[in-house]
Amino acid sequence: MKIDVLVAEIGSTTTVVNAFGNLNGENPKFIGQGQAPTTVDQGDVNLGLMDATYDLEEKLGIKELEYDEFLATSSAAGGLKMTVHGLVYDMTAKAAKEAALGAGANIHMVTSGKLRRTDLKEIEKIRPNIILLAGGVDYGERDTALYNAELLAKLDLDIPIIYAGNIQNCEEIKLIFEDYGKEKLLKIVENVYPKIDRLNVEPVRRVIQDVFEEHIIHAPGMEKVRDVVSGPIVPTPGAVMESSKILKEVIGDLVTIDVGGATTDIHSVTDGSEEITSILISPEPVAKRTVEGDLGVYVNMRNIVEIVGEKNLAKELSVEEEELTEHLLNFPPIPKSEMEIKTVEILTEKAVIMSVHRHAGGYRHLFGETKKTLAEGKDLTSIKWIIGTGGALTRIPNRIEILKKIAMSNKGDKLLPTPEAKILIDNDYIMASLGVLSKYNKESAVRLLKKSLKIEEVETL
Repeated sequence: MKIDVLVAEIGSTTTVVNAFGNLNGENPKFIGQGQAPTTVDQGDVNLGLMDATYDLEEKLGIKELEYDEFLATSSAAGGLKMTVHGLVYDMTAKAAKEAALGAGANIHMVTSGKLRRTDLKEIEKIRPNIILLAGGVDYGERDTALYNAELLAKLDLDIPIIYAGNIQNCEEIKLIFEDYGKEKLLKIVENVYPKIDRLNVEPVRRVIQDVFEEHIIHAPGMEKVRDVVSGPIVPTPGAVMESSKILKEVIGDLVTIDVGGATTDIHSVTDGSEEITSILISPEPVAKRTVEGDLGVYVNMRNIVEIVGEKNLAKELSVEEEELTEHLLNFPPIPKSEMEIKTVEILTEKAVIMSVHRHAGGYRHLFGETKKTLAEGKDLTSIKWIIGTGGALTRIPNRIEILKKIAMSNKGDKLLPTPEAKILIDNDYIMASLGVLSKYNKESAVRLLKKSLKIEEVETL
Protein backbone atom coordinates (compact mmCIF):
# COMPACT_ATOMS: atom_id res chain seq x y z
CA MET A 1 0.00 0.00 0.00
CA LYS A 2 1.38 3.41 -1.02
CA ILE A 3 0.59 6.54 0.98
CA ASP A 4 1.65 10.16 0.61
CA VAL A 5 3.13 10.94 4.02
CA LEU A 6 3.92 8.97 7.15
CA VAL A 7 4.44 11.04 10.33
CA ALA A 8 5.90 9.56 13.51
CA GLU A 9 5.41 11.11 16.94
CA ILE A 10 7.99 9.70 19.34
CA GLY A 11 6.73 10.59 22.79
CA SER A 12 7.97 9.96 26.31
CA THR A 13 5.49 7.12 26.82
CA THR A 14 4.10 6.06 23.44
CA THR A 15 5.21 6.24 19.82
CA VAL A 16 2.47 6.96 17.29
CA VAL A 17 2.65 6.63 13.50
CA ASN A 18 0.05 8.42 11.34
CA ALA A 19 -0.57 7.81 7.64
CA PHE A 20 -2.04 10.42 5.27
CA GLY A 21 -3.13 10.26 1.66
CA ASN A 22 -4.63 12.31 -1.19
CA LEU A 23 -2.84 15.41 0.14
CA ASN A 24 -2.82 17.10 -3.24
CA GLY A 25 -6.50 16.52 -3.83
CA GLU A 26 -9.68 18.18 -2.63
CA ASN A 27 -10.27 15.59 0.06
CA PRO A 28 -7.08 14.73 1.99
CA LYS A 29 -7.42 11.60 4.11
CA PHE A 30 -6.20 10.35 7.43
CA ILE A 31 -5.61 6.69 6.57
CA GLY A 32 -4.73 5.16 9.91
CA GLN A 33 -2.67 5.14 13.09
CA GLY A 34 -0.35 2.68 14.74
CA GLN A 35 1.05 2.95 18.24
CA ALA A 36 3.43 1.19 20.59
CA PRO A 37 5.30 1.94 23.82
CA THR A 38 8.35 4.17 23.31
CA THR A 39 11.56 2.17 23.82
CA VAL A 40 13.93 4.69 25.43
CA ASP A 41 14.55 2.23 28.29
CA GLN A 42 15.64 -0.41 25.78
CA GLY A 43 18.31 1.94 24.47
CA ASP A 44 16.81 2.48 21.03
CA VAL A 45 13.67 4.52 20.24
CA ASN A 46 13.74 3.04 16.74
CA LEU A 47 12.43 -0.25 18.17
CA GLY A 48 9.23 1.44 19.34
CA LEU A 49 8.92 3.20 16.00
CA MET A 50 9.12 -0.12 14.16
CA ASP A 51 6.55 -1.66 16.53
CA ALA A 52 4.17 1.27 15.88
CA THR A 53 4.65 0.83 12.13
CA TYR A 54 3.91 -2.90 12.39
CA ASP A 55 0.77 -2.04 14.39
CA LEU A 56 -0.34 0.32 11.62
CA GLU A 57 0.28 -2.31 8.94
CA GLU A 58 -1.72 -4.86 10.93
CA LYS A 59 -4.64 -2.44 11.35
CA LEU A 60 -4.62 -1.67 7.63
CA GLY A 61 -4.34 -5.37 6.75
CA ILE A 62 -1.18 -4.99 4.67
CA LYS A 63 2.27 -6.59 4.74
CA GLU A 64 4.43 -3.59 3.93
CA LEU A 65 3.77 0.14 4.04
CA GLU A 66 5.21 2.34 1.28
CA TYR A 67 5.28 6.13 1.43
CA ASP A 68 6.55 9.16 -0.47
CA GLU A 69 7.59 11.18 2.60
CA PHE A 70 8.41 10.27 6.20
CA LEU A 71 8.34 13.06 8.80
CA ALA A 72 8.77 12.93 12.56
CA THR A 73 8.39 14.75 15.88
CA SER A 74 10.06 13.85 19.15
CA SER A 75 9.72 14.53 22.86
CA ALA A 76 11.39 11.32 24.02
CA ALA A 77 14.08 11.34 26.71
CA GLY A 78 13.25 14.83 27.88
CA GLY A 79 12.79 16.37 24.43
CA LEU A 80 14.62 19.61 23.74
CA LYS A 81 16.53 20.72 26.86
CA MET A 82 17.37 24.42 27.09
CA THR A 83 18.75 26.96 29.52
CA VAL A 84 17.79 30.64 29.20
CA HIS A 85 19.81 33.65 30.38
CA GLY A 86 18.64 37.29 30.27
CA LEU A 87 19.08 40.66 31.94
CA VAL A 88 15.98 41.38 34.05
CA TYR A 89 13.72 38.43 34.82
CA ASP A 90 10.42 40.21 34.21
CA MET A 91 11.66 41.53 30.87
CA THR A 92 14.31 39.88 28.70
CA ALA A 93 14.65 36.65 30.68
CA LYS A 94 10.89 36.14 30.58
CA ALA A 95 10.70 36.99 26.88
CA ALA A 96 13.49 34.52 26.08
CA LYS A 97 11.74 31.84 28.14
CA GLU A 98 8.46 32.42 26.26
CA ALA A 99 10.27 32.05 22.94
CA ALA A 100 11.93 28.81 23.99
CA LEU A 101 8.76 27.23 25.38
CA GLY A 102 6.77 28.21 22.30
CA ALA A 103 9.33 26.43 20.12
CA GLY A 104 8.75 23.21 22.04
CA ALA A 105 11.66 23.33 24.47
CA ASN A 106 11.76 22.07 28.03
CA ILE A 107 13.36 24.80 30.13
CA HIS A 108 15.72 23.44 32.77
CA MET A 109 17.16 26.75 33.99
CA VAL A 110 16.41 30.48 33.77
CA THR A 111 18.77 33.17 35.08
CA SER A 112 18.75 36.96 35.08
CA GLY A 113 21.71 39.32 35.46
CA LYS A 114 25.35 38.25 35.41
CA LEU A 115 26.03 34.53 35.51
CA ARG A 116 27.70 33.20 38.65
CA ARG A 117 30.07 30.26 39.05
CA THR A 118 27.24 28.19 40.52
CA ASP A 119 25.14 29.00 37.43
CA LEU A 120 27.91 27.78 35.12
CA LYS A 121 28.27 24.54 37.11
CA GLU A 122 24.53 23.99 36.84
CA ILE A 123 24.62 24.52 33.06
CA GLU A 124 27.42 21.94 32.77
CA LYS A 125 25.38 19.53 34.89
CA ILE A 126 22.22 20.00 32.80
CA ARG A 127 24.09 19.69 29.48
CA PRO A 128 21.32 21.41 27.52
CA ASN A 129 20.80 20.90 23.81
CA ILE A 130 20.66 24.68 23.28
CA ILE A 131 21.57 27.76 25.34
CA LEU A 132 19.58 30.95 24.75
CA LEU A 133 21.28 34.23 25.67
CA ALA A 134 19.36 37.52 25.73
CA GLY A 135 19.67 40.84 27.52
CA GLY A 136 18.94 44.51 27.03
CA VAL A 137 16.46 46.31 24.83
CA ASP A 138 17.91 47.58 21.55
CA TYR A 139 20.35 50.44 22.23
CA GLY A 140 20.00 49.86 25.98
CA GLU A 141 22.21 48.07 28.52
CA ARG A 142 25.04 46.11 26.87
CA ASP A 143 27.54 44.89 29.43
CA THR A 144 25.62 42.04 31.07
CA ALA A 145 25.02 40.11 27.84
CA LEU A 146 28.66 40.58 26.78
CA TYR A 147 29.88 39.38 30.19
CA ASN A 148 27.62 36.30 29.98
CA ALA A 149 28.64 35.58 26.39
CA GLU A 150 32.31 35.46 27.47
CA LEU A 151 31.55 32.96 30.23
CA LEU A 152 29.36 30.76 28.03
CA ALA A 153 31.95 30.70 25.25
CA LYS A 154 34.55 29.46 27.76
CA LEU A 155 32.45 26.44 28.78
CA ASP A 156 33.77 23.08 27.64
CA LEU A 157 30.48 22.24 25.97
CA ASP A 158 29.79 21.61 22.30
CA ILE A 159 26.36 23.29 22.50
CA PRO A 160 24.65 25.71 20.08
CA ILE A 161 24.17 29.15 21.61
CA ILE A 162 21.50 31.53 20.33
CA TYR A 163 21.92 35.24 21.00
CA ALA A 164 18.69 37.26 20.92
CA GLY A 165 19.48 40.46 22.81
CA ASN A 166 20.53 44.09 22.30
CA ILE A 167 21.25 44.62 18.62
CA GLN A 168 24.32 46.69 19.47
CA ASN A 169 26.08 43.61 20.88
CA CYS A 170 25.90 41.41 17.80
CA GLU A 171 29.33 42.14 16.30
CA GLU A 172 31.05 42.07 19.70
CA ILE A 173 29.49 38.68 20.53
CA LYS A 174 30.65 37.30 17.18
CA LEU A 175 34.22 38.31 18.07
CA ILE A 176 33.94 36.66 21.50
CA PHE A 177 32.96 33.32 20.02
CA GLU A 178 35.60 33.61 17.30
CA ASP A 179 38.23 34.07 20.02
CA TYR A 180 37.26 30.70 21.50
CA GLY A 181 36.93 28.96 18.14
CA LYS A 182 33.18 28.49 18.59
CA GLU A 183 31.78 30.79 15.95
CA LYS A 184 30.03 27.84 14.27
CA LEU A 185 28.00 27.23 17.43
CA LEU A 186 26.67 30.80 17.54
CA LYS A 187 23.31 31.80 16.07
CA ILE A 188 22.33 35.49 16.17
CA VAL A 189 18.63 36.33 16.00
CA GLU A 190 16.46 39.45 16.38
CA ASN A 191 16.08 40.73 19.94
CA VAL A 192 13.27 38.96 21.85
CA TYR A 193 12.58 42.18 23.79
CA PRO A 194 13.56 45.05 21.45
CA LYS A 195 11.55 47.73 23.25
CA ILE A 196 9.89 48.13 26.62
CA ASP A 197 6.54 46.29 26.60
CA ARG A 198 7.16 44.68 23.21
CA LEU A 199 7.83 40.98 22.71
CA ASN A 200 9.39 39.57 19.54
CA VAL A 201 9.46 35.82 20.08
CA GLU A 202 8.69 34.30 16.67
CA PRO A 203 12.16 34.76 15.06
CA VAL A 204 13.78 33.01 18.02
CA ARG A 205 11.24 30.19 17.94
CA ARG A 206 12.00 29.46 14.29
CA VAL A 207 15.75 29.33 14.90
CA ILE A 208 15.34 27.09 17.98
CA GLN A 209 13.44 24.55 15.92
CA ASP A 210 16.09 24.69 13.18
CA VAL A 211 18.87 24.17 15.71
CA PHE A 212 16.92 21.30 17.30
CA GLU A 213 16.89 19.55 13.94
CA GLU A 214 20.60 20.13 13.35
CA HIS A 215 21.65 18.80 16.74
CA ILE A 216 19.04 16.14 17.51
CA ILE A 217 20.68 13.90 20.12
CA HIS A 218 17.89 13.53 22.66
CA ALA A 219 17.15 9.84 22.73
CA PRO A 220 19.13 6.64 22.12
CA GLY A 221 18.59 5.36 18.60
CA MET A 222 17.37 8.72 17.30
CA GLU A 223 20.18 8.79 14.74
CA LYS A 224 18.59 5.74 13.10
CA VAL A 225 15.28 7.60 12.87
CA ARG A 226 17.08 10.56 11.32
CA ASP A 227 18.48 8.28 8.62
CA VAL A 228 15.02 7.22 7.44
CA VAL A 229 13.02 10.45 7.69
CA SER A 230 12.85 12.60 4.57
CA GLY A 231 12.04 15.84 6.41
CA PRO A 232 13.00 17.51 9.69
CA ILE A 233 12.49 16.03 13.15
CA VAL A 234 10.85 18.76 15.22
CA PRO A 235 9.96 18.99 18.92
CA THR A 236 6.48 17.53 19.41
CA PRO A 237 5.24 20.49 21.51
CA GLY A 238 6.41 22.89 18.82
CA ALA A 239 4.39 20.95 16.26
CA VAL A 240 1.28 21.09 18.45
CA MET A 241 1.78 24.85 18.80
CA GLU A 242 2.05 25.18 15.01
CA SER A 243 -1.31 23.43 14.58
CA SER A 244 -2.83 25.66 17.26
CA LYS A 245 -1.60 28.82 15.52
CA ILE A 246 -3.00 27.66 12.19
CA LEU A 247 -6.36 26.88 13.77
CA LYS A 248 -6.51 30.31 15.38
CA GLU A 249 -6.42 31.83 11.90
CA VAL A 250 -9.42 29.70 10.92
CA ILE A 251 -11.71 29.47 13.97
CA GLY A 252 -10.50 32.11 16.43
CA ASP A 253 -8.86 32.25 19.86
CA LEU A 254 -8.17 28.87 21.42
CA VAL A 255 -6.26 26.89 24.02
CA THR A 256 -4.91 23.42 23.32
CA ILE A 257 -4.35 21.05 26.24
CA ASP A 258 -2.01 18.07 25.81
CA VAL A 259 -1.87 15.68 28.75
CA GLY A 260 1.00 13.25 28.26
CA GLY A 261 2.75 10.53 30.18
CA ALA A 262 5.51 12.82 31.48
CA THR A 263 4.14 16.37 31.20
CA THR A 264 1.02 18.43 30.59
CA ASP A 265 1.45 21.14 27.96
CA ILE A 266 -0.86 24.12 27.53
CA HIS A 267 -0.79 26.08 24.26
CA SER A 268 -2.90 29.24 24.12
CA VAL A 269 -3.23 31.39 21.01
CA THR A 270 -5.18 34.54 21.84
CA ASP A 271 -4.77 38.31 21.84
CA GLY A 272 -6.84 38.51 25.02
CA SER A 273 -9.66 40.95 25.65
CA GLU A 274 -9.31 44.70 25.30
CA GLU A 275 -10.58 45.12 28.85
CA ILE A 276 -7.81 42.97 30.35
CA THR A 277 -5.13 44.29 28.01
CA SER A 278 -5.78 47.82 29.30
CA ILE A 279 -4.87 46.77 32.86
CA LEU A 280 -2.15 44.23 32.05
CA ILE A 281 1.08 44.82 33.97
CA SER A 282 3.43 43.41 31.32
CA PRO A 283 3.00 42.08 27.75
CA GLU A 284 2.27 38.45 26.95
CA PRO A 285 2.89 36.66 23.63
CA VAL A 286 -0.11 35.89 21.43
CA ALA A 287 1.03 32.26 21.27
CA LYS A 288 2.09 31.02 24.70
CA ARG A 289 3.10 27.57 25.87
CA THR A 290 3.67 26.32 29.37
CA VAL A 291 4.89 22.86 30.28
CA GLU A 292 4.21 21.28 33.65
CA GLY A 293 6.99 18.74 34.06
CA ASP A 294 5.53 17.34 37.28
CA LEU A 295 2.08 16.56 35.86
CA GLY A 296 2.07 13.44 33.71
CA VAL A 297 -0.27 10.45 33.83
CA TYR A 298 2.36 7.72 33.44
CA VAL A 299 6.02 8.66 33.97
CA ASN A 300 5.05 11.30 36.54
CA MET A 301 1.76 9.82 37.72
CA ARG A 302 3.11 9.44 41.28
CA ASN A 303 3.25 13.25 41.58
CA ILE A 304 -0.45 13.59 40.81
CA VAL A 305 -1.33 10.62 43.03
CA GLU A 306 0.35 12.41 45.93
CA ILE A 307 -1.62 15.59 45.17
CA VAL A 308 -4.92 13.68 45.00
CA GLY A 309 -3.97 11.51 47.98
CA GLU A 310 -3.94 7.71 47.87
CA LYS A 311 -6.83 7.51 50.31
CA ASN A 312 -9.00 9.79 48.15
CA LEU A 313 -7.96 8.00 44.95
CA ALA A 314 -8.78 4.60 46.46
CA LYS A 315 -12.21 5.91 47.49
CA GLU A 316 -12.94 7.23 43.97
CA LEU A 317 -11.90 3.89 42.49
CA SER A 318 -13.90 1.95 45.14
CA VAL A 319 -10.89 -0.16 46.16
CA GLU A 320 -8.84 -0.70 49.31
CA GLU A 321 -5.58 1.26 49.65
CA GLU A 322 -3.52 -1.96 49.51
CA GLU A 323 -5.16 -2.89 46.21
CA LEU A 324 -4.48 0.61 44.87
CA THR A 325 -0.79 0.35 45.77
CA GLU A 326 -0.48 -2.90 43.80
CA HIS A 327 -2.50 -1.38 40.95
CA LEU A 328 -0.16 1.60 40.62
CA LEU A 329 3.02 -0.49 40.83
CA ASN A 330 2.06 -2.42 37.69
CA PHE A 331 0.45 0.43 35.75
CA PRO A 332 0.91 0.08 31.95
CA PRO A 333 1.84 2.93 29.56
CA ILE A 334 -1.40 2.37 27.62
CA PRO A 335 -4.36 1.71 29.99
CA LYS A 336 -6.78 -1.04 28.96
CA SER A 337 -8.78 -2.31 31.93
CA GLU A 338 -11.76 -0.42 33.33
CA MET A 339 -9.86 0.40 36.53
CA GLU A 340 -6.78 1.61 34.60
CA ILE A 341 -8.90 3.89 32.43
CA LYS A 342 -10.76 5.28 35.45
CA THR A 343 -7.44 5.98 37.17
CA VAL A 344 -6.15 7.90 34.17
CA GLU A 345 -9.39 9.92 34.05
CA ILE A 346 -8.98 11.04 37.66
CA LEU A 347 -5.31 11.93 37.17
CA THR A 348 -6.02 13.68 33.86
CA GLU A 349 -8.68 15.90 35.41
CA LYS A 350 -6.25 16.99 38.12
CA ALA A 351 -3.48 17.60 35.56
CA VAL A 352 -5.79 19.67 33.33
CA ILE A 353 -7.13 21.95 36.07
CA MET A 354 -3.76 22.53 37.72
CA SER A 355 -1.94 23.14 34.43
CA VAL A 356 -4.48 25.63 33.08
CA HIS A 357 -4.48 27.53 36.39
CA ARG A 358 -0.68 27.75 36.23
CA HIS A 359 -0.82 28.89 32.59
CA ALA A 360 -3.51 31.55 33.04
CA GLY A 361 -2.94 34.96 34.57
CA GLY A 362 -4.97 36.55 37.30
CA TYR A 363 -6.02 39.77 38.96
CA ARG A 364 -3.90 41.80 41.36
CA HIS A 365 -5.51 44.26 43.74
CA LEU A 366 -3.49 47.26 44.90
CA PHE A 367 -4.69 49.22 47.91
CA GLY A 368 -3.86 52.89 48.38
CA GLU A 369 -6.22 55.78 48.70
CA THR A 370 -8.43 53.73 46.42
CA LYS A 371 -8.48 50.10 45.38
CA LYS A 372 -6.89 49.50 41.97
CA THR A 373 -7.24 46.26 40.03
CA LEU A 374 -4.54 45.15 37.60
CA ALA A 375 -4.01 41.97 35.60
CA GLU A 376 -0.88 39.87 35.35
CA GLY A 377 -0.12 36.91 33.08
CA LYS A 378 -1.90 35.32 30.13
CA ASP A 379 -5.51 36.34 29.52
CA LEU A 380 -7.70 33.39 28.44
CA THR A 381 -11.06 35.10 28.87
CA SER A 382 -11.56 35.56 25.10
CA ILE A 383 -10.95 31.89 24.32
CA LYS A 384 -13.63 30.50 22.01
CA TRP A 385 -12.40 26.92 21.84
CA ILE A 386 -10.80 24.49 24.30
CA ILE A 387 -9.06 21.67 22.42
CA GLY A 388 -8.02 18.35 23.94
CA THR A 389 -5.17 16.40 22.37
CA GLY A 390 -2.57 13.84 23.46
CA GLY A 391 -3.03 10.22 24.48
CA ALA A 392 -5.26 10.90 27.48
CA LEU A 393 -7.62 13.61 26.23
CA THR A 394 -8.26 11.87 22.91
CA ARG A 395 -9.02 8.45 24.35
CA ILE A 396 -10.54 8.51 27.85
CA PRO A 397 -14.37 8.35 27.95
CA ASN A 398 -15.06 11.51 30.02
CA ARG A 399 -12.63 13.83 28.21
CA ILE A 400 -15.27 16.43 27.31
CA GLU A 401 -16.64 16.60 30.86
CA ILE A 402 -13.10 17.08 32.19
CA LEU A 403 -12.44 20.04 29.88
CA LYS A 404 -15.76 21.64 30.80
CA LYS A 405 -14.59 21.77 34.42
CA ILE A 406 -11.91 24.35 33.54
CA ALA A 407 -14.36 27.26 33.52
CA MET A 408 -16.19 25.84 36.54
CA SER A 409 -12.93 25.84 38.53
CA ASN A 410 -12.59 29.64 38.42
CA LYS A 411 -13.19 31.30 41.78
CA GLY A 412 -13.09 34.75 40.20
CA ASP A 413 -9.38 35.46 40.59
CA LYS A 414 -8.05 33.82 37.41
CA LEU A 415 -8.17 34.85 33.73
CA LEU A 416 -9.62 31.51 32.65
CA PRO A 417 -11.87 30.64 29.70
CA THR A 418 -15.56 31.31 30.32
CA PRO A 419 -18.32 28.66 30.27
CA GLU A 420 -19.19 29.88 26.75
CA ALA A 421 -15.96 28.36 25.38
CA LYS A 422 -16.75 25.28 23.31
CA ILE A 423 -14.97 21.93 23.64
CA LEU A 424 -13.22 20.23 20.71
CA ILE A 425 -11.33 16.93 20.72
CA ASP A 426 -8.51 15.93 18.39
CA ASN A 427 -10.36 12.69 17.76
CA ASP A 428 -7.76 11.24 15.40
CA TYR A 429 -4.87 12.31 17.70
CA ILE A 430 -3.01 13.98 14.83
CA MET A 431 -2.40 17.62 15.87
CA ALA A 432 1.35 17.17 16.29
CA SER A 433 1.64 15.32 12.97
CA LEU A 434 -0.34 18.01 11.16
CA GLY A 435 1.84 20.74 12.68
CA VAL A 436 4.78 19.17 10.83
CA LEU A 437 2.74 18.48 7.71
CA SER A 438 1.55 22.11 7.57
CA LYS A 439 5.04 23.23 6.64
CA TYR A 440 4.65 21.31 3.38
CA ASN A 441 0.92 21.48 2.69
CA LYS A 442 -0.89 23.96 4.91
CA GLU A 443 -4.23 23.70 3.11
CA SER A 444 -4.46 19.93 3.54
CA ALA A 445 -3.29 20.20 7.15
CA VAL A 446 -6.13 22.64 7.94
CA ARG A 447 -8.71 20.38 6.32
CA LEU A 448 -7.46 17.34 8.24
CA LEU A 449 -7.43 19.32 11.49
CA LYS A 450 -11.06 20.36 10.99
CA LYS A 451 -12.02 16.75 10.26
CA SER A 452 -10.28 15.46 13.38
CA LEU A 453 -11.91 18.18 15.49
CA LYS A 454 -15.25 17.63 13.73
CA ILE A 455 -15.67 21.31 12.89
CA GLU A 456 -16.14 21.01 9.13
CA GLU A 457 -19.24 23.19 9.43
CA VAL A 458 -17.68 25.95 11.54
CA GLU A 459 -17.50 29.19 9.61
CA THR A 460 -13.97 30.47 9.02
CA LEU A 461 -13.04 33.95 10.21
